[in-house]
Amino acid sequence: MSRMDADSESGSAATVSCTTCEACCCRLEVMLSGDDDVPARFITEDRWGGSVMRRLADGWCAAVDRDTMRCVIYERRPDVCREYRMGDSDCIGERRRFLARHGDDHA
Repeated sequence: MSRMDADSESGSAATVSCTTCEACCCRLEVMLSGDDDVPARFITEDRWGGSVMRRLADGWCAAVDRDTMRCVIYERRPDVCREYRMGDSDCIGERRRFLARHGDDHA
């Protein structure tokens, strides 16, 4: 049984945490809105000219401290990050997609 299946059977929202998930959400492209107050060093432009959160070469959000797995701009994080809820259907769906691509050994 995969970790995702085990999580689903045991009540996935309760078992999802930053320490058990490897923060799949921190590898998604984050589009910024005009209301976001993200420091400029964390912003880049996508191929269509839109403002997005800068990501490292391995795909991780540049604002994630990899030692602590915490956002270094938490108080100024984008609205989309504020709305993303650990353990909700978006989170679980992204975990499923990530595990399908990379396998259980990455989560």
